[in-house]
Amino acid sequence: MKTIVFIGTNKSGSSREAINAAQQLGYVTVLFTDNKKFLEERLEFPDVNQMIYASLTNVSKLKESIRKLQKQGMKIEAILSFIDPYVNVAVSLAEFFAESVVSSKVILNMEDKVLTRTIIKDLPVSPYFAIYNPGQDLQAFIRKQKDHLPLIVKSPISAGSKDVFLVKTDIELMEAIVKLRKKSGVSSILVEQYLMGPQYLIETVVYDGNVHIVAVIEQEITFDKRFIVTGYSLAAEIEPSFYDGINIAVTSIIDSFGMKNGTCHLEMRLVDDEWKLIEINPRISGGAMNRIIEEGFGISLVEQTIKLYLGETPDLTPKHKKYVYVQYITVDQEGRLNKVTGKERASEYQGVKEVFIKARKGKYVRPPLSMGHRYGYVLAISDVKEEAKKIAQEAAEEIYFHIDRTVSSIRYKKPYQY
Repeated sequence: MKTIVFIGTNKSGSSREAINAAQQLGYVTVLFTDNKKFLEERLEFPDVNQMIYASLTNVSKLKESIRKLQKQGMKIEAILSFIDPYVNVAVSLAEFFAESVVSSKVILNMEDKVLTRTIIKDLPVSPYFAIYNPGQDLQAFIRKQKDHLPLIVKSPISAGSKDVFLVKTDIELMEAIVKLRKKSGVSSILVEQYLMGPQYLIETVVYDGNVHIVAVIEQEITFDKRFIVTGYSLAAEIEPSFYDGINIAVTSIIDSFGMKNGTCHLEMRLVDDEWKLIEINPRISGGAMNRIIEEGFGISLVEQTIKLYLGETPDLTPKHKKYVYVQYITVDQEGRLNKVTGKERASEYQGVKEVFIKARKGKYVRPPLSMGHRYGYVLAISDVKEEAKKIAQEAAEEIYFHIDRTVSSIRYKKPYQY
Protein backbone atom coordinates (compact mmCIF):
# COMPACT_ATOMS: atom_id res chain seq x y z
CA MET A 1 0.00 0.00 0.00
CA LYS A 2 1.56 3.27 -1.12
CA THR A 3 1.32 5.54 1.91
CA ILE A 4 1.91 9.19 2.75
CA VAL A 5 2.45 10.03 6.42
CA PHE A 6 1.46 13.45 7.78
CA ILE A 7 2.97 14.89 10.94
CA GLY A 8 0.25 17.05 12.44
CA THR A 9 -2.58 18.96 10.83
CA ASN A 10 -5.07 21.68 11.54
CA LYS A 11 -8.73 20.82 11.21
CA SER A 12 -9.07 23.08 8.20
CA GLY A 13 -6.90 25.11 5.86
CA SER A 14 -3.85 24.22 3.79
CA SER A 15 -2.60 21.39 6.03
CA ARG A 16 -5.95 19.59 5.97
CA GLU A 17 -6.38 20.14 2.23
CA ALA A 18 -2.99 18.46 1.72
CA ILE A 19 -4.27 15.26 3.36
CA ASN A 20 -7.32 15.31 1.13
CA ALA A 21 -5.13 15.89 -1.93
CA ALA A 22 -2.95 12.90 -1.03
CA GLN A 23 -6.01 10.68 -0.79
CA GLN A 24 -7.30 11.99 -4.12
CA LEU A 25 -3.93 11.08 -5.64
CA GLY A 26 -4.57 7.49 -4.56
CA TYR A 27 -2.36 7.21 -1.48
CA VAL A 28 -3.20 5.72 1.89
CA THR A 29 -3.03 8.59 4.38
CA VAL A 30 -1.71 8.24 7.92
CA LEU A 31 -1.91 11.14 10.35
CA PHE A 32 0.17 11.45 13.51
CA THR A 33 -1.49 13.97 15.83
CA ASP A 34 -1.01 15.21 19.36
CA ASN A 35 -4.56 16.56 19.46
CA LYS A 36 -6.73 14.14 21.47
CA LYS A 37 -9.85 15.94 20.32
CA PHE A 38 -9.18 14.79 16.76
CA LEU A 39 -9.45 11.18 17.89
CA GLU A 40 -12.76 11.96 19.56
CA GLU A 41 -13.94 13.55 16.30
CA ARG A 42 -12.55 10.75 14.15
CA LEU A 43 -15.62 10.66 11.87
CA GLU A 44 -14.86 14.22 10.79
CA PHE A 45 -11.63 13.05 9.16
CA PRO A 46 -12.82 10.74 6.34
CA ASP A 47 -9.72 11.61 4.30
CA VAL A 48 -7.45 10.11 7.00
CA ASN A 49 -7.14 6.34 6.60
CA GLN A 50 -5.33 5.86 9.90
CA MET A 51 -4.97 8.32 12.78
CA ILE A 52 -2.32 7.76 15.46
CA TYR A 53 -1.99 9.73 18.69
CA ALA A 54 1.65 10.61 19.36
CA SER A 55 4.06 13.22 20.60
CA LEU A 56 5.17 15.06 17.47
CA THR A 57 8.49 16.05 18.98
CA ASN A 58 9.58 12.56 20.06
CA VAL A 59 11.35 11.49 16.87
CA SER A 60 12.45 8.08 18.20
CA LYS A 61 8.86 7.16 19.08
CA LEU A 62 7.67 8.36 15.69
CA LYS A 63 10.26 6.13 14.05
CA GLU A 64 8.96 3.15 16.03
CA SER A 65 5.42 3.87 14.92
CA ILE A 66 6.44 4.23 11.28
CA ARG A 67 8.27 0.90 11.42
CA LYS A 68 5.02 -0.68 12.65
CA LEU A 69 3.25 0.80 9.62
CA GLN A 70 5.85 -0.79 7.37
CA LYS A 71 5.29 -4.15 9.06
CA GLN A 72 1.58 -3.74 8.26
CA GLY A 73 2.53 -3.66 4.58
CA MET A 74 2.55 0.09 4.05
CA LYS A 75 5.17 1.44 1.64
CA ILE A 76 6.10 4.90 2.92
CA GLU A 77 6.38 7.13 -0.15
CA ALA A 78 6.61 10.45 1.69
CA ILE A 79 6.48 11.97 5.18
CA LEU A 80 5.15 15.53 5.22
CA SER A 81 4.04 18.33 7.48
CA PHE A 82 2.34 21.58 6.52
CA ILE A 83 2.33 23.20 9.96
CA ASP A 84 4.86 24.78 12.30
CA PRO A 85 7.08 23.53 13.78
CA TYR A 86 6.96 20.03 12.34
CA VAL A 87 8.14 20.53 8.76
CA ASN A 88 11.71 19.74 9.79
CA VAL A 89 10.57 16.75 11.87
CA ALA A 90 8.78 15.34 8.83
CA VAL A 91 11.71 15.93 6.47
CA SER A 92 14.16 14.37 8.94
CA LEU A 93 11.94 11.27 9.15
CA ALA A 94 11.65 11.20 5.35
CA GLU A 95 15.44 11.21 5.06
CA PHE A 96 15.53 8.19 7.37
CA PHE A 97 12.70 6.14 5.83
CA ALA A 98 12.53 7.26 2.22
CA GLU A 99 14.53 8.98 -0.47
CA SER A 100 13.95 12.63 0.37
CA VAL A 101 14.51 15.33 -2.23
CA VAL A 102 14.33 18.03 0.46
CA SER A 103 17.16 18.85 2.90
CA SER A 104 16.29 18.86 6.61
CA LYS A 105 19.17 21.26 7.29
CA VAL A 106 17.66 23.87 4.97
CA ILE A 107 14.24 23.43 6.58
CA LEU A 108 15.68 23.77 10.09
CA ASN A 109 17.46 27.00 9.13
CA MET A 110 14.21 28.44 7.76
CA GLU A 111 12.16 27.41 10.80
CA ASP A 112 14.53 29.15 13.23
CA LYS A 113 14.25 32.92 12.87
CA VAL A 114 17.64 33.55 14.48
CA LEU A 115 19.37 31.20 12.02
CA THR A 116 17.43 32.85 9.18
CA ARG A 117 18.66 36.31 10.13
CA THR A 118 22.23 35.08 10.47
CA ILE A 119 22.17 33.45 7.03
CA ILE A 120 20.85 36.50 5.16
CA LYS A 121 22.58 39.21 7.24
CA ASP A 122 24.76 40.39 4.35
CA LEU A 123 21.93 40.68 1.82
CA PRO A 124 20.22 44.01 0.99
CA VAL A 125 16.90 42.42 2.06
CA SER A 126 18.08 42.07 5.65
CA PRO A 127 16.89 44.75 8.11
CA TYR A 128 18.72 45.69 11.29
CA PHE A 129 18.52 42.97 13.92
CA ALA A 130 20.10 41.95 17.20
CA ILE A 131 19.99 38.74 19.22
CA TYR A 132 19.64 38.62 22.99
CA ASN A 133 21.10 35.42 24.45
CA PRO A 134 20.67 33.96 27.94
CA GLY A 135 23.24 35.28 30.40
CA GLN A 136 23.76 38.50 28.48
CA ASP A 137 23.63 41.80 30.38
CA LEU A 138 20.04 42.86 29.67
CA GLN A 139 20.52 46.54 30.59
CA ALA A 140 23.57 46.83 28.33
CA PHE A 141 21.69 45.11 25.49
CA ILE A 142 18.76 47.52 25.83
CA ARG A 143 21.04 50.56 25.82
CA LYS A 144 22.47 49.42 22.48
CA GLN A 145 18.97 49.22 20.98
CA LYS A 146 17.73 52.67 22.04
CA ASP A 147 18.74 54.36 18.79
CA HIS A 148 16.88 51.74 16.74
CA LEU A 149 13.45 52.06 18.39
CA PRO A 150 10.68 51.24 17.55
CA LEU A 151 11.53 47.54 17.29
CA ILE A 152 9.90 44.16 16.83
CA VAL A 153 10.68 41.56 19.51
CA LYS A 154 9.97 37.90 18.78
CA SER A 155 10.74 34.35 19.74
CA PRO A 156 12.90 32.51 17.18
CA ILE A 157 10.16 29.87 16.93
CA SER A 158 7.15 32.21 16.84
CA ALA A 159 4.37 31.49 14.36
CA GLY A 160 1.06 33.11 13.47
CA SER A 161 1.95 36.40 15.25
CA LYS A 162 2.33 34.60 18.60
CA ASP A 163 5.14 35.95 20.76
CA VAL A 164 5.69 38.96 18.52
CA PHE A 165 5.70 42.43 20.11
CA LEU A 166 6.01 45.99 18.81
CA VAL A 167 7.97 48.07 21.32
CA LYS A 168 8.39 51.83 21.18
CA THR A 169 10.35 52.53 24.35
CA ASP A 170 13.23 50.95 26.22
CA ILE A 171 10.83 50.03 29.04
CA GLU A 172 8.54 48.19 26.60
CA LEU A 173 11.60 46.47 25.14
CA MET A 174 12.64 45.22 28.57
CA GLU A 175 9.11 44.03 29.37
CA ALA A 176 8.87 42.10 26.08
CA ILE A 177 12.24 40.39 26.57
CA VAL A 178 11.44 39.47 30.18
CA LYS A 179 8.07 38.08 29.10
CA LEU A 180 9.64 35.92 26.38
CA ARG A 181 12.41 34.73 28.73
CA LYS A 182 9.72 33.25 30.97
CA LYS A 183 8.31 31.19 28.09
CA SER A 184 9.42 27.58 28.08
CA GLY A 185 11.45 26.61 25.05
CA VAL A 186 12.54 30.19 24.29
CA SER A 187 16.31 30.66 24.47
CA SER A 188 17.56 33.43 22.20
CA ILE A 189 15.32 36.41 21.54
CA LEU A 190 15.27 38.23 18.23
CA VAL A 191 15.03 42.03 18.05
CA GLU A 192 14.39 43.49 14.59
CA GLN A 193 13.95 46.83 12.91
CA TYR A 194 10.31 47.90 12.65
CA LEU A 195 9.69 48.16 8.92
CA MET A 196 7.28 50.69 7.41
CA GLY A 197 5.68 49.87 4.06
CA PRO A 198 3.14 47.65 2.29
CA GLN A 199 3.47 43.95 3.14
CA TYR A 200 3.33 41.05 0.70
CA LEU A 201 3.28 37.28 1.02
CA ILE A 202 5.11 35.42 -1.75
CA GLU A 203 4.41 31.71 -2.28
CA THR A 204 7.29 29.90 -3.95
CA VAL A 205 8.26 26.44 -5.15
CA VAL A 206 11.91 25.46 -5.64
CA TYR A 207 12.49 22.61 -8.06
CA ASP A 208 15.93 21.44 -9.22
CA GLY A 209 17.42 24.65 -7.85
CA ASN A 210 15.07 26.92 -9.81
CA VAL A 211 12.87 29.32 -7.87
CA HIS A 212 9.27 29.61 -9.10
CA ILE A 213 7.09 32.41 -7.72
CA VAL A 214 3.59 30.93 -7.68
CA ALA A 215 1.64 33.82 -6.16
CA VAL A 216 2.11 37.33 -4.79
CA ILE A 217 -0.48 38.36 -2.20
CA GLU A 218 -0.76 41.82 -0.69
CA GLN A 219 -1.68 41.71 2.99
CA GLU A 220 -3.83 44.11 4.98
CA ILE A 221 -2.85 44.28 8.61
CA THR A 222 -4.85 45.27 11.68
CA PHE A 223 -2.77 46.26 14.67
CA ASP A 224 -4.02 46.40 18.22
CA LYS A 225 -1.93 44.34 20.62
CA ARG A 226 -0.57 42.18 17.78
CA PHE A 227 -0.14 42.36 14.03
CA ILE A 228 -3.04 40.37 12.57
CA VAL A 229 -3.46 39.89 8.82
CA THR A 230 -7.16 40.40 8.12
CA GLY A 231 -7.08 40.78 4.33
CA TYR A 232 -5.32 38.93 1.50
CA SER A 233 -5.34 40.26 -2.06
CA LEU A 234 -4.02 37.93 -4.77
CA ALA A 235 -2.54 39.71 -7.78
CA ALA A 236 -3.76 38.09 -11.01
CA GLU A 237 -1.40 40.26 -13.04
CA ILE A 238 1.84 41.91 -11.92
CA GLU A 239 3.75 44.70 -13.61
CA PRO A 240 7.02 43.31 -15.02
CA SER A 241 9.24 45.79 -13.16
CA PHE A 242 7.48 45.01 -9.85
CA TYR A 243 7.79 41.27 -10.46
CA ASP A 244 11.48 41.56 -11.37
CA GLY A 245 12.20 43.30 -8.07
CA ILE A 246 10.41 40.59 -6.08
CA ASN A 247 12.07 37.82 -8.09
CA ILE A 248 15.58 39.17 -7.52
CA ALA A 249 14.98 39.59 -3.78
CA VAL A 250 13.29 36.21 -3.29
CA THR A 251 15.85 34.30 -5.34
CA SER A 252 18.75 35.85 -3.41
CA ILE A 253 17.18 34.78 -0.10
CA ILE A 254 16.42 31.21 -1.15
CA ASP A 255 19.85 30.80 -2.77
CA SER A 256 21.42 31.84 0.54
CA PHE A 257 19.78 28.85 2.21
CA GLY A 258 20.99 26.51 -0.53
CA MET A 259 17.52 25.12 -1.12
CA LYS A 260 17.38 22.84 -4.18
CA ASN A 261 13.87 21.46 -3.73
CA GLY A 262 11.02 22.54 -1.49
CA THR A 263 8.29 25.08 -0.94
CA CYS A 264 8.32 28.22 1.16
CA HIS A 265 6.45 31.42 1.69
CA LEU A 266 8.09 34.74 2.44
CA GLU A 267 6.60 37.80 4.09
CA MET A 268 8.26 40.94 2.81
CA ARG A 269 7.79 44.68 3.00
CA LEU A 270 8.58 47.26 0.37
CA VAL A 271 10.46 49.98 2.26
CA ASP A 272 11.45 53.06 0.23
CA ASP A 273 11.48 50.95 -2.96
CA GLU A 274 13.65 48.26 -1.33
CA TRP A 275 12.43 44.77 -0.42
CA LYS A 276 13.02 43.69 3.17
CA LEU A 277 12.36 40.24 4.60
CA ILE A 278 9.99 39.92 7.56
CA GLU A 279 10.25 36.12 7.72
CA ILE A 280 10.41 32.94 5.68
CA ASN A 281 8.66 29.61 6.38
CA PRO A 282 9.37 26.28 4.62
CA ARG A 283 5.78 25.47 3.67
CA ILE A 284 2.69 26.95 2.08
CA SER A 285 0.99 29.54 4.26
CA GLY A 286 -1.91 28.15 6.28
CA GLY A 287 -5.55 29.17 6.47
CA ALA A 288 -7.16 29.99 3.15
CA MET A 289 -3.93 30.20 1.13
CA ASN A 290 -4.38 27.02 -0.91
CA ARG A 291 -7.97 28.05 -1.71
CA ILE A 292 -6.81 31.53 -2.75
CA ILE A 293 -4.33 30.09 -5.24
CA GLU A 294 -6.85 27.51 -6.49
CA GLU A 295 -9.46 30.17 -7.20
CA GLY A 296 -6.95 32.62 -8.64
CA PHE A 297 -4.88 30.30 -10.84
CA GLY A 298 -6.46 26.85 -10.79
CA ILE A 299 -3.40 25.43 -9.00
CA SER A 300 -3.64 23.26 -5.88
CA LEU A 301 -0.34 24.20 -4.30
CA VAL A 302 -0.63 21.48 -1.63
CA GLU A 303 -1.08 18.86 -4.36
CA GLN A 304 1.94 20.14 -6.28
CA THR A 305 3.94 20.20 -3.03
CA ILE A 306 3.13 16.52 -2.50
CA LYS A 307 4.26 15.72 -6.04
CA LEU A 308 7.51 17.61 -5.45
CA TYR A 309 8.21 15.65 -2.25
CA LEU A 310 7.49 12.43 -4.16
CA GLY A 311 10.22 13.36 -6.62
CA GLU A 312 7.80 14.29 -9.40
CA THR A 313 7.76 17.48 -11.46
CA PRO A 314 5.24 19.97 -10.07
CA ASP A 315 2.82 21.60 -12.53
CA LEU A 316 2.70 25.31 -11.70
CA THR A 317 1.10 26.54 -14.92
CA PRO A 318 -1.94 28.76 -14.22
CA LYS A 319 -5.18 27.40 -15.69
CA HIS A 320 -6.81 30.83 -15.46
CA LYS A 321 -6.16 34.17 -13.77
CA LYS A 322 -8.58 35.87 -11.37
CA TYR A 323 -8.16 38.49 -8.68
CA VAL A 324 -8.97 37.04 -5.27
CA TYR A 325 -9.64 38.79 -1.98
CA VAL A 326 -10.10 37.08 1.38
CA GLN A 327 -11.56 39.03 4.27
CA TYR A 328 -10.91 37.37 7.63
CA ILE A 329 -13.37 37.71 10.48
CA THR A 330 -12.40 38.48 14.06
CA VAL A 331 -14.47 39.57 17.07
CA ASP A 332 -14.24 42.62 19.33
CA GLN A 333 -15.23 40.97 22.61
CA GLU A 334 -14.66 37.69 24.40
CA GLY A 335 -17.05 35.04 25.56
CA ARG A 336 -18.82 31.85 24.51
CA LEU A 337 -20.17 31.74 20.98
CA ASN A 338 -23.93 31.12 20.89
CA LYS A 339 -24.45 31.19 17.14
CA VAL A 340 -23.37 32.75 13.86
CA THR A 341 -25.86 34.35 11.48
CA GLY A 342 -25.60 35.81 8.00
CA LYS A 343 -23.55 33.08 6.36
CA GLU A 344 -26.22 32.34 3.74
CA ARG A 345 -26.71 36.04 2.94
CA ALA A 346 -22.93 36.45 2.52
CA SER A 347 -22.81 33.40 0.24
CA GLU A 348 -25.40 34.92 -2.10
CA TYR A 349 -23.19 37.88 -3.10
CA GLN A 350 -22.13 37.58 -6.72
CA GLY A 351 -18.43 36.74 -6.82
CA VAL A 352 -18.31 35.09 -3.39
CA LYS A 353 -16.82 31.62 -3.79
CA GLU A 354 -16.59 30.55 -0.17
CA VAL A 355 -17.80 31.59 3.27
CA PHE A 356 -15.96 29.64 5.95
CA ILE A 357 -16.74 29.81 9.66
CA LYS A 358 -14.20 28.02 11.85
CA ALA A 359 -15.67 28.83 15.26
CA ARG A 360 -18.45 26.53 16.47
CA LYS A 361 -21.21 27.02 19.00
CA GLY A 362 -19.84 26.94 22.53
CA LYS A 363 -16.31 27.94 21.52
CA TYR A 364 -14.64 30.61 23.63
CA VAL A 365 -13.76 33.47 21.30
CA ARG A 366 -11.76 36.63 21.92
CA PRO A 367 -10.21 39.64 20.20
CA PRO A 368 -7.11 38.48 18.33
CA LEU A 369 -3.71 37.99 19.92
CA SER A 370 -2.62 35.60 17.16
CA MET A 371 -3.69 34.47 13.70
CA GLY A 372 -5.45 31.57 15.40
CA HIS A 373 -8.01 34.05 16.74
CA ARG A 374 -9.45 34.62 13.26
CA TYR A 375 -12.77 32.78 13.24
CA GLY A 376 -13.72 32.65 9.58
CA TYR A 377 -13.36 34.29 6.20
CA VAL A 378 -15.11 35.31 3.01
CA LEU A 379 -13.36 34.58 -0.29
CA ALA A 380 -14.40 36.50 -3.40
CA ILE A 381 -13.13 36.62 -6.98
CA SER A 382 -13.36 39.12 -9.82
CA ASP A 383 -11.64 40.21 -13.00
CA VAL A 384 -10.97 43.52 -11.22
CA LYS A 385 -8.80 43.78 -8.10
CA GLU A 386 -10.82 46.39 -6.20
CA GLU A 387 -14.10 44.67 -7.05
CA ALA A 388 -12.94 41.40 -5.44
CA LYS A 389 -12.06 43.33 -2.27
CA LYS A 390 -15.37 45.21 -2.21
CA ILE A 391 -17.39 42.01 -2.62
CA ALA A 392 -15.53 40.15 0.13
CA GLN A 393 -15.77 43.00 2.63
CA GLU A 394 -19.45 43.75 1.96
CA ALA A 395 -20.34 40.06 2.23
CA ALA A 396 -18.35 39.77 5.46
CA GLU A 397 -20.44 42.56 6.98
CA GLU A 398 -23.46 40.26 6.77
CA ILE A 399 -21.93 37.83 9.26
CA TYR A 400 -22.63 38.26 12.97
CA PHE A 401 -21.16 36.37 15.90
CA HIS A 402 -23.60 36.16 18.81
CA ILE A 403 -21.49 36.03 21.95
CA ASP A 404 -23.00 35.57 25.42
CA ARG A 405 -26.39 37.04 24.42
CA THR A 406 -24.74 40.00 22.73
CA VAL A 407 -24.07 40.52 19.05
CA SER A 408 -20.66 41.20 17.57
CA SER A 409 -20.11 41.80 13.88
CA ILE A 410 -16.93 41.48 11.86
CA ARG A 411 -14.27 43.35 13.76
CA TYR A 412 -13.51 46.08 11.26
CA LYS A 413 -10.64 48.38 11.99
CA LYS A 414 -9.00 50.38 9.27
CA PRO A 415 -5.91 48.58 7.99
CA TYR A 416 -2.80 49.72 9.81
CA GLN A 417 -1.51 52.92 8.23
CA TYR A 418 2.19 52.80 7.39
